[in-house]
Amino acid sequence: MIKNNLSKIIINLPETFTTILKKIDENGLGILFVVNKDLKLIGSISDGDIRRDFLKKINHNDLVTEESLIVNKNPISLPSSCDAGKIQEILNSEVDQKIIRCIPLVDQENKIVDYSTRERARKFSILEPTIGKEELFNVTDAIKSGWISSKGAYLSKFENSFSSYLKGGFSVAVSSGTTALQIALVALGVKSGDEVIVPNFTFGASINSIINSGATPVIAEVEKETWTIDVTKLKEYISPSTKAIMPVHIYGQPCKMDEIKKFAKEHNLLIIEDCAEAVGARYKNKLIGIGSDCSCFSFFANKTITTGEGGMAVFKSPEIAKKAKILINHGLSNQIRYYHEHVGYNFRMTNMQAAIGVAQMEKIEILLKKRKDIFTNYDELLKNEKLLTLLPKNDWSENSYWLYTLIINGIKRADRDKLLNNMQNKGIECRPGFYSLNLMEPFKKFRKGNYPISNQLSETTLSLPTTSVNKEDQKYITDTLTSELKNIL
Repeated sequence: MIKNNLSKIIINLPETFTTILKKIDENGLGILFVVNKDLKLIGSISDGDIRRDFLKKINHNDLVTEESLIVNKNPISLPSSCDAGKIQEILNSEVDQKIIRCIPLVDQENKIVDYSTRERARKFSILEPTIGKEELFNVTDAIKSGWISSKGAYLSKFENSFSSYLKGGFSVAVSSGTTALQIALVALGVKSGDEVIVPNFTFGASINSIINSGATPVIAEVEKETWTIDVTKLKEYISPSTKAIMPVHIYGQPCKMDEIKKFAKEHNLLIIEDCAEAVGARYKNKLIGIGSDCSCFSFFANKTITTGEGGMAVFKSPEIAKKAKILINHGLSNQIRYYHEHVGYNFRMTNMQAAIGVAQMEKIEILLKKRKDIFTNYDELLKNEKLLTLLPKNDWSENSYWLYTLIINGIKRADRDKLLNNMQNKGIECRPGFYSLNLMEPFKKFRKGNYPISNQLSETTLSLPTTSVNKEDQKYITDTLTSELKNIL
């Protein structure tokens, strides 16, 4: 059980009215719970009870005792084993037209062992978008302009602001991070018969984009130190048909790009970076996303910056970027109306989405700083936990601080999933690591060798809520995590 400071909410009687009022004022909850010397719950006193008592003009020079009329002899309480959902339900209800702001949690002997408030009982979501008045203003402006679909001023403004942020590249706004990857492959000439190397430990969008482009993925192992593609093993996956390599900056952790670029140059390979989780990440003090043939970003709702759905393909070549813009718009010519120069796709971003993106880009450093602070505090809270291995760190890269993810040492998938369920019952949404590609039926035929490291990561990684949490929330989350871990392992 993760305990609050009980002294904030309990009082022994007899006591003076002044002391009672002062304590209620200090806890900010509007209530105190009366306990005996053994912490057994015997009543409650609210600020409303005191107010009504004053109106009755009762003599307040007297001490308040357990027998006083001001003491509610039937306070609401819940068992300490009660799950977060039930606690939330009670705290969001009213009893006798009174708002419930605090509930004591009691053991089998009716002793108070903890308490929950509306704030404590809320559910901690894994990731939430940060949307404000600036985004609303831009979307409203886009609607008023009449350009709500795939044309409008915000599209070019968003593309230009993104290239400016990266300090280079030619940005093409698209409908998702996945379509960014696919259009990058197609625009760069990857086709049927070609092979593309992709890491095993990644979200399925990486390999899906390769398959949907007509090429054949080749699944590669990752390294233990960074969780990213193992450059030392790349020779095991290359063949005469290899056309490209798709490094994935998993959980915002940069790949070893110098080594990857060297390998690609030696074997005449294209590089398409999957930066879906890595906006703001740095490799050797430079932002991820510049220097490869194309770098692809996601703006899904849970990403650091969002457009709801959406993505960006950032090309090294302006000519390829122009080709990509034609391809995402049904392959239509820019000169001849309704003339198709290519077999194309409808991968366009809308002006309304871009309007959100423009507002998000204006606050990107603030959003990154907020997440970095969350990561730093989690690191501090968990640094001495021997059951956990924290997200990799090194002196040549900086994480994007997308999603705080760690390894639970020695755990099996079944116990990890049990832990996830237990955390959910406490109101804390956690997330398992990505399923290794080689373990999933649609992708098994693309295996090449064994994948002990990525399979272990898939089984033992877990992510914690990374947005909309303050330091007190993080303390509750990490205390709950370590407590539940000890119960399982």
